[in-house]
Amino acid sequence: MAEIVRRNKPLSVSPLKTSQPLGASLAILGLDRAIPLLHGAQGCAAFAKVFFVRHFREPIPLQTTALDQISSIMGADDSLLEGLSTVCEKHRPAAVGLLTTGLTETQGTDIHRVLKIFRERHPEFRAIRIVPVNTPDFSGGLESGFAAAVQAMIDHWTPSVAASGVRPGRRPRQINVLCGPSLTPGDLEALKELIESFDLHPLLLPDLSDSLDGHLAIDEFSPLTTGGTPVAAFAALGDAAATLVIGASLYPAAERLAQRTGTPLHRFDHLWGLEANDRLIMTLAGIAGCPVPARLERQRAQLQDAMLDTHFLLGQARLAIAADADLLHAACTLGVEIGAEIVAAVTSCRATVLERIPVAQVHIGDLEDVEQLAQRNEAELLLGNSHMADVAQRLALPLLRMGFPLYDQIGAYRRTWIGYRGSRQTLFDLANGLLGAHQQPVMPYHSLYSPKPDHRPEEHGHETATASMDRHGWH
Repeated sequence: MAEIVRRNKPLSVSPLKTSQPLGASLAILGLDRAIPLLHGAQGCAAFAKVFFVRHFREPIPLQTTALDQISSIMGADDSLLEGLSTVCEKHRPAAVGLLTTGLTETQGTDIHRVLKIFRERHPEFRAIRIVPVNTPDFSGGLESGFAAAVQAMIDHWTPSVAASGVRPGRRPRQINVLCGPSLTPGDLEALKELIESFDLHPLLLPDLSDSLDGHLAIDEFSPLTTGGTPVAAFAALGDAAATLVIGASLYPAAERLAQRTGTPLHRFDHLWGLEANDRLIMTLAGIAGCPVPARLERQRAQLQDAMLDTHFLLGQARLAIAADADLLHAACTLGVEIGAEIVAAVTSCRATVLERIPVAQVHIGDLEDVEQLAQRNEAELLLGNSHMADVAQRLALPLLRMGFPLYDQIGAYRRTWIGYRGSRQTLFDLANGLLGAHQQPVMPYHSLYSPKPDHRPEEHGHETATASMDRHGWH
């Protein structure tokens, strides 16, 4: 069990943490024809939008109630009612994520009460699903905001067994998959293909692989998300044969879904490395009642070969990792599995999964803590988001970029990390990072007694040759 070391300074230097509203917005962006509405000042939404646009390199649908100084002090209910009315009337979305920010949480706005007033005043918008989520900036981070939004969707849109005709297993080939924020669009595509190889039909919630996978739409620009989980799919979650949850941050939401629908639940902290993927494969084989496809057995053998090939570089390698809790757990587990030594493990917020990370200590801190720990413990390789590039430059260490945001590499958000193939590529990238750092040019050695090739001692004399050697620094 890892020891959790809390922060011991009154401020953050180069923060690692991203906000809860950003995480909840990311979950809403995984729905079809949806839009997040941040209840707060205009800068709150601008911060999140800049991060999303730089990370995904796509236009991001995001709206704000744009509170000013007067409404922030005198009350923001009218601004929220007007903002909801404008979004519903102008865009006609299928779903709206109503998210609070630090400003409105400090003010004490009751978004559930205001939403009830909105429903009474605007019955013409009753078909539009609106899910309210409390996401203060000053508490939690990206993963907790994402999890809060997913749980709110389940609470508001998934009917219970007692109140509907849903029955677990009525659709024996359907598998619900609750996808944590550490999974990239590339991860979700790979996960879909893996589940479909067992002749099962995955229903991903939320599905960023469809809405933020980086594709050119046939239609013109849409102010809403294009692709993702349809809102209507929530009504059928109780008919599935089972539910898979990837990421410990979504365990409370998954348990809520299991309580409402009765579907069997299978938990996976992550899908990095050999052991975690073996568990997933055997779980899917048991649900489908069929043998493991030969293609997956081949991929497993390829991962085993990659572990052998990279062991001589990664065994005893000293890694410093900074990420949110779920991703930190995955990266540390893979590092330990290959024989590396985790000399620094830093995350932004407290989470229950941190105690299961196979390291001696996990620090709650920022990028300054990562830099100090990496320097003190003589790290050889860094893992973290694009904000760690400055740390890597100062320490003269290679950096494998992962997490959120990734803005200084094209297509980084599409990378596949999970599964046998994703784990194999991650091992190759880790080994190549170390290999490149160790390839320093070796200066040629010139003996004191060997003159420079273009000098001929017999022509210039001994003194001239000696002077030439002194001038070039060989003597």
